[in-house]
Amino acid sequence: MRSISRLAALALLASIIFATLSPIEMRPHMGGANMERALAYVLLGLALALGYPARLMQTMLFVCAVAGVLELLQAIDPGRHARLHDALLKAVAGLVGIAIGRMVLAVAGRLARQQ
Repeated sequence: MRSISRLAALALLASIIFATLSPIEMRPHMGGANMERALAYVLLGLALALGYPARLMQTMLFVCAVAGVLELLQAIDPGRHARLHDALLKAVAGLVGIAIGRMVLAVAGRLARQQ
């Protein structure tokens, strides 16, 4: 399961990088921009938490760094804009995904001990 989660995290990271840095007309649209951002980072955080269960602090720092760096990189693209609000939304969503992943791992651990 860890290797699948790690592969999913890598695929999600690549998708997030593409969506963040590609021209706005190439970015996939599934709904509201804030919902798309939040969902992408929740899924990234979840995949990282499941793929690297012993590295909580590193995954938290990684998700926040990715959110901040990618938002800053938008500042150099004339067609995009970097906003602190967007970076914070992405970072918080990633942390929520990590929290969900930790809860899943805790429940799975309890269920395994009961059997």
